[in-house]
Amino acid sequence: MSGEGPAEPAEAPREAPVRELAVPETSLVVLVGASGSGKSTFGREAFGPYEVVSSDVCRGMVSGDENDQAATKDAFDLLSYVVAKRLAAGRLTVVDATNVQREARRHLVELARAHDVLPVAVVLDVPEQVCLQRNELRADRTFGAHVVRRQRDQLRRSLRGLGREGFRTVHVLRTPEEVAGARVVRTRLLVDRRDERGPFDVVGDVHGCRAELEALLGRLGYTLLRDERGRPVDAVHPQGRRVVLLGDLVDRGPDSPGVLRLAMGMHASGTALVVPGNHEAKLVRALSGAEVTTGHGLAETLAQLAAEPEDFRVAVREWCRELVSHLVLDGGDLVVAHAGMTEAYAGRASGRVRSFALYGDTTGETDELGLPVRYPWARDYRGAATVLYGHTPVPEPEWTNRTMCLDTGCVFGGSLSALRWPEREVVQVPAEQVWYEPVRPLAPPGDPGAEGAAQDRGEDELDVEDVLGRRVVETAHHGRVSVRAEQAAGALEVVSRFAVHPRWLVHLPPTTAPVATSRRPDLLEHPDEAFAAYAAEGVEQVVCEEKHMGSRALVLVAADQEAATTRFGAPVGETGAVLTRTGRAFLPRPLAEELLGQVRAAATQAGLWEELGTSWLLLDCELLPWTAKAEELVRDSYAAVGAAARALLPAAAQVLETAAARGLDVGELLSRTRARHHGAEAFTRAYRRYTGADHTPGSLDGVQLAPFALLAAEGLLGATRDHLQHLAWADRLVAADPVRFRATQRVVVDTGDAASCAAGVAWWEELCAAGGEGAVVKPVVGLQRGPRGLVQPALKVRGPEYLRLVYGPDYLLPEHLSRLRQRDLGRKRSLALREHALGVESLTRLLDREPLWRVHEAAVAVLALESDPVDPRL
Repeated sequence: MSGEGPAEPAEAPREAPVRELAVPETSLVVLVGASGSGKSTFGREAFGPYEVVSSDVCRGMVSGDENDQAATKDAFDLLSYVVAKRLAAGRLTVVDATNVQREARRHLVELARAHDVLPVAVVLDVPEQVCLQRNELRADRTFGAHVVRRQRDQLRRSLRGLGREGFRTVHVLRTPEEVAGARVVRTRLLVDRRDERGPFDVVGDVHGCRAELEALLGRLGYTLLRDERGRPVDAVHPQGRRVVLLGDLVDRGPDSPGVLRLAMGMHASGTALVVPGNHEAKLVRALSGAEVTTGHGLAETLAQLAAEPEDFRVAVREWCRELVSHLVLDGGDLVVAHAGMTEAYAGRASGRVRSFALYGDTTGETDELGLPVRYPWARDYRGAATVLYGHTPVPEPEWTNRTMCLDTGCVFGGSLSALRWPEREVVQVPAEQVWYEPVRPLAPPGDPGAEGAAQDRGEDELDVEDVLGRRVVETAHHGRVSVRAEQAAGALEVVSRFAVHPRWLVHLPPTTAPVATSRRPDLLEHPDEAFAAYAAEGVEQVVCEEKHMGSRALVLVAADQEAATTRFGAPVGETGAVLTRTGRAFLPRPLAEELLGQVRAAATQAGLWEELGTSWLLLDCELLPWTAKAEELVRDSYAAVGAAARALLPAAAQVLETAAARGLDVGELLSRTRARHHGAEAFTRAYRRYTGADHTPGSLDGVQLAPFALLAAEGLLGATRDHLQHLAWADRLVAADPVRFRATQRVVVDTGDAASCAAGVAWWEELCAAGGEGAVVKPVVGLQRGPRGLVQPALKVRGPEYLRLVYGPDYLLPEHLSRLRQRDLGRKRSLALREHALGVESLTRLLDREPLWRVHEAAVAVLALESDPVDPRL
């Protein structure tokens, strides 16, 4: 028997304790630890591959060697640049470096502050021996143990001061087990309430006017709940709506405690959201015992609160202290803050953001009344979200870009205002009396002396930055559409020099993609390819519309002068516009107004104003004859080519015939010349069809409109309606005025039915044989999506004789037709889709009553894309 005792059981491996590390979704995470502490492994396992910016990787990028210490300065320059770019985009970013020196951390904290994100430190303070052992196992770690000891010493001496350095949160992991068990939990910032979808009723500055607040809530449909003493302590809406209070609940008015009691009750029950105002911030300091001046109504509030129990005053102080600077609501579409919020600050957290939310932006100067001169931030606002705010009293709420001030000076004798969201309806109740005399009287809208008046941006006041430079336009139906700087510059020149007044430039039509090249030996385009293309996209029904040989024209017409002025800011004498594809005026103003009057009369007779409930219409048309716009082109190009060919080719053929009669072998050349002569004759017949013999230049004689789509009317986006409905509206205009309007022939085709497709082909052939230009094939249902995304809104199938005008008289000769079959259609199709999405976007923004610069952003982008190097014959 052995003298040894029984073997002890093997120790079970210890399970690492799970520890959650809270990290805000938008933050800068700084990993801190000595070499060998496991920072890189932790960063790789806890965060995404693109979220971690490593100093070693940056060192390798600039020098080719991650351990080249001579490249450290350049490496950290690169690291800082990448971190800054990510923070500017609002992306969580993790810095993987030792960061044991205060100076390195200071720079990173400054980066976080510069981009208004929270800095978070995750410290890996593992034992020195662990770091040394890990470094020994790595061949690239050639430095001695003294380096690790120095780094750990620097770390331990700075641990307690990380909070003072500016880190909002500090997580310390002290053992390998703690590191292994740590789990990062991403938390939303308190300002991020995007999941709160509403509907909301956003209320401006109350300033102690409890009676008016009760009246406004009643008008908004809320039922007040009262305590045993009859005081309102909550309010509920039968439809589940919620109130959003924009701060400045206190001071100046008669019952600040009553307003606070109601607001705190609603906030506690979830029937209200609240952001603080500058008056609440000052009240917190006063209730905390700080020395503050008691002007601007604070003295009255403190006196009113003195009559309340101590526990109420404590509750008020703590409640106001906990309110967050601003809120991002409704999926990011709505931002609420007391004094406003810029696009760059929305959804971020810093002292600078809170200051802006409470006080706005000032120039640092004071006016003659001792009031701060405020910077007109709303005038320059370019964000996609709507911002609702108060702080600076205005006589009436008015939209400035996508912002609205709802402080209408109730305490000064004005009114208490609310905006229903998403309805965008303003609801108001008048003040019972003037509770507090304002330092500056409320001035009429637009008065330069009115506080906040400088924020109003005129209806026609645009900024070159709205359309200049490289841009990315967000569209609802095709994602992000990029516009290069050189494209934008070209579009700006056209718009600034040649386009109609900006008020009418609300949409530009997209180009139309041609159908795929036909497989038939004698044709370049045929409807079969259009039907097959749409069938492949799952489009079951299409409409083939006659393609008029005219010029694309947009007709924007108001029902009367009042509608033109109210909706578009038009002066007397302007009731709409007739635009070309590039935004130019199609006709001189007197002729345009004459035509608009006839369109208006036809719409009235057709009953469109009443049926659609609109005061304006935007029609997509062809204006005929073609020579109304292209007279010089026909005379100087087409007619000249046709005349030369008809004069020379018969003579050449005669000479060749004589040569052939003498026995010379010129048969092939003679056949070719006769074919060219035939082509020249056909070319001449083709352009002569469109010269408009009845048209008198400088008048509307012989001018017709062929409408084929109602692009928009108030409350109606035409892209969402089917094309048969559009053509039915067009038919009613034709019936009302058959002299000025021309009908568009059409046939409906089921793409999966061979007989229906054959009937569509026969219709197209008959149309072309009668001298027609061809057809445009469109899905009956608008805005269809297929397996590859948005479906082409239209494919043009041009007739063989019309294509002579495009490709020349001889294009059907075999050698030319073979070459043309190689034409590249991909770029044109991509362009058509992008322009279509931009066109729908511009009209959507118009109907949403967004500022004109937002409408222009999409509309002018269409013009910018037209400068793409695409074959103009396609």
